[in-house]
Amino acid sequence: MAAATRPLPTSRTTPACSHALKSLKPSSPPASSFSLPLPSKSSLSNGFFSNQKRLVVQVRSEIKSFENSQNWTIEADSFRFVPNSSSHSSSSLSMAASTSVAKTSKKVCLFYCAETKALAERVASESDSIELRSITWRKFDDGFPNIFIPNAHGIRGQHVAFLASFSSPGVIFEQLSVIYALPKLFISSFTLVLPFFPTGTSERMEDEGDVATAFTLARTLSNIPISRGGPTSIVTFDIHALQERFYFGDNILPCFESGIPLLKNRLQELPDSHNISIAFPDDGAWKRFHKQLQHFPTIVCAKVREGDQRIVRIKEGDPSGRHVVIVDDLVQSGGTLIECQKVLAAHGAAKISAYVTHGIFPNRSWERFEHDNQGHPENGLTYFWITDSCPLTVQQVMFKAPFEVLSLAGSIAATLQI
Repeated sequence: MAAATRPLPTSRTTPACSHALKSLKPSSPPASSFSLPLPSKSSLSNGFFSNQKRLVVQVRSEIKSFENSQNWTIEADSFRFVPNSSSHSSSSLSMAASTSVAKTSKKVCLFYCAETKALAERVASESDSIELRSITWRKFDDGFPNIFIPNAHGIRGQHVAFLASFSSPGVIFEQLSVIYALPKLFISSFTLVLPFFPTGTSERMEDEGDVATAFTLARTLSNIPISRGGPTSIVTFDIHALQERFYFGDNILPCFESGIPLLKNRLQELPDSHNISIAFPDDGAWKRFHKQLQHFPTIVCAKVREGDQRIVRIKEGDPSGRHVVIVDDLVQSGGTLIECQKVLAAHGAAKISAYVTHGIFPNRSWERFEHDNQGHPENGLTYFWITDSCPLTVQQVMFKAPFEVLSLAGSIAATLQI
């Protein structure tokens, strides 16, 4: 006769197990409290916790089953902040336990070329997470680069960035040599910060034989070696033509930033901030920037041909009685800006200023711009704002009216944390 089978019990505890459970699981789960040190000020830029002494967390723990004793349920009832001995009232904050640990900043080793040293120092001063690293730039007797990266083993496993300035073809090769070398040093990630993409104005082929050098530079940067963390990221500001973002290959991750937020902050500080109008010297500038400046009254200018001359006219908008700020991405000779200034003054603008992200000014063309502080906008500009994307220009115009430099340092420091 076959032996009778009986079902296994759904839940069964031996006396020994029962005794163990009683010792581990009290009849009512107690609430235990403990103190955690708060994050330091250096790790919290907003200073939210500056007036707190310690963090008390109440946690209730419970064993769900003895058979699978690793399944603990932990409930965070609340976070209670105990203030200093001062008379500040206590604060309370409820949050999920998974978000109780403050997010730490990414540590970045920032290298730089000779031209960008001052900007690199300003970037590093924006964040304790950015550490400056130098490069020895030398030349052999024949003029070719002789470059050395000190303590190359020290950056293994680190996030690394390089702040470049392609101000002339003569300095591009030596910087490319470093840019191609850094990702091969077993680093975690590599970011190239090139505030001004210099060949942006040569992006089209209009006649047979024209060479689109913007495409050539984009292809060169697209072949930067991949680091252990993946493709290189390139950060650039207000690239001249929007289609240039598609010139880069799949081996590089372009990040396109803008200097316009710096301008908007500066305009808010002006005593006549309520009377600002934005003028675009052509349709290209309008397409590039009007969405970021849409809350300002807008004036659009255009170049029209009269005989052999190209004359700037107002296409739409009224500058009469307004402080008009001409906005564009870059300036070289400055001829278009000056013509735009004249036509705006002729139509009654009370003040005229200008902003460009990239002040290139070859052959000291910045000297063409006069300062107007007497209310005669036909004679000069009240302000001419540029960023420090072109370091050589900054050295020339620093402390010379009407120029003011708006630094990209804070924007670059923030982008390096992405």
